Amino acid sequence: MAKQNSSPQVCREPFDRGARLCSICRLVPAAPGLRKCSRLVAESPAMRALMLRAAPIASSDATVIVLGESGTGKEVLARTLHANSPRSASPFVAVNVAALPAELLESELFGHAKGAFTGATAPTPGLFEAAGGGTLLLDEIAEMPLPLQTKLLRVLQEGEVRRVGDTRAQAVDVRVISATNQDLAGAVEERRFRQDLYYRLKVFTLHVPPLRERAEDILSLARMFLEEERHPTGRFSTAAERALLACPWPGNVRELANAVRHGATLSGGRDVGLEHLPDDVIHPRKVRPAGSPLRTLAEVEREHVLAVLSACGGNQVDAARVLGIGRTTLWRKLRGFESGTTGSTG
Repeated sequence: MAKQNSSPQVCREPFDRGARLCSICRLVPAAPGLRKCSRLVAESPAMRALMLRAAPIASSDATVIVLGESGTGKEVLARTLHANSPRSASPFVAVNVAALPAELLESELFGHAKGAFTGATAPTPGLFEAAGGGTLLLDEIAEMPLPLQTKLLRVLQEGEVRRVGDTRAQAVDVRVISATNQDLAGAVEERRFRQDLYYRLKVFTLHVPPLRERAEDILSLARMFLEEERHPTGRFSTAAERALLACPWPGNVRELANAVRHGATLSGGRDVGLEHLPDDVIHPRKVRPAGSPLRTLAEVEREHVLAVLSACGGNQVDAARVLGIGRTTLWRKLRGFESGTTGSTG
């Protein structure tokens, strides 16, 4: 899950539908890429709730906005949606909108005609055409210049693109997924992002939680990354595991992957120990956000249970499964929240 570079990524790797399905969401938790197949880890209630919400969305053709902090794995989720969709046999194309200047981005997305500008010696299709029948991920969508937002809106509305310098339109059949670590609704209020485009893109919204809110996933992710490094033992010492769990991971999953690579390199083939991890992991800065009051365990539980229930669309059966409790227990907790008590834990 390294940061995407400025070059568009086009994935045409076959997808193994015989792979094991997740017992929670019934998706294949794998995201085929150009060099390897990334896997989603969903041990935590927060990620299980996300995948339960994502499951029916994967089979849809509707647009999706994937929100989340930098490094949380938004592109991996987008690739997983594509891989579990009816479009999985067609290309997945990813482009980082923020990495390209406006004049180049327009040509990359929509293509250009011969002679459209200096150096345009032949007609060239854009990424919308390259993703034909498949999925186009517009990463860092909040950085798209306003003039291009207008053209993107037209493509979504009409289902056709006009190459730069051309008079003819090309029909396109593409599902668009957008991703951003910014407050897109706030950008609309500040008039940095078109409101009509925002509502066209956000038929569905998925929020990838930061790693600090999914501690149950940390060791599973770390072991997966260690396996990808082809480490001889594939193990961490007890002290190293404790450090991994204690770290707040401001850089999220990307930072964890880099820390594991650091440890795998320095371990010399032995189990990865505490001394092999980066200093930021061994001695993390523990800073509590200013103005955030300490809360009771009951308050934390109430907030978490209601967040999972909301993520599951109010379905108590799904929420109970994600939380790992019985439906009756969940019902008792909800009654307790309504009456102002903590609810039964039985």
